[in-house]
Amino acid sequence: MLNFRISTGILYSVLITAVITDAIKDAVGRPRPDFFWRCFPDGKPNYDKFTSNVICHGEKSVIKEGHKSFPSGHSSGSFAGLGFLAWYLAGKLAAFDRKGHIAKLCLVFLPLLVASLVAVSRVDDYWHHWQDVFAGGIIGLTVASFCYLQFFPYPFDADAIWPHAYFQQLAETQSNGIANSYDMRPTGVEPVDEGHGAIALRNTSPMLDAMESGRRL
Repeated sequence: MLNFRISTGILYSVLITAVITDAIKDAVGRPRPDFFWRCFPDGKPNYDKFTSNVICHGEKSVIKEGHKSFPSGHSSGSFAGLGFLAWYLAGKLAAFDRKGHIAKLCLVFLPLLVASLVAVSRVDDYWHHWQDVFAGGIIGLTVASFCYLQFFPYPFDADAIWPHAYFQQLAETQSNGIANSYDMRPTGVEPVDEGHGAIALRNTSPMLDAMESGRRL
């Protein structure tokens, strides 16, 4: 059940982030840093003779993709998935138990470091501005935090290792156990021949049988 919650949480986080990122990309339409070469593949700008407007003579699909700089999809997706993993490791390892385990914090920050390297690489590749990757990281971390807290408690809690569904199931089991402990009604009676024509009724309740035999309930 735990692995299912983790994989589902990461999947939801990445998918929701992707939808938000693509919607903002289409709405903003910020040019990428390499938009000049997308517009003029040969490096020679072309202008309209009458209006002096720039006329792009590159491929339409390449030019359209060049208007999707903000925010960075690689940055938001990396921080969405790896940010969720960082949240999970913080709760799983009890990184905030105030016992001074530096190694735990290093493991928690490792996924965030990898996500940061992915974001920086997009700037180095001249595909995004630094504002693009910064905004993408904020979006990814925000969605990852909401998705994590839907499945798990805060990492500061003592029981952060288990998902919310586990405690709900445990509470239902305990409540059912308490209710059953007061149910002393027999589940059935069987006639028992004690000889000499006398017949007695024997209780067949499993709980009473267990109590009579001395077994632990």
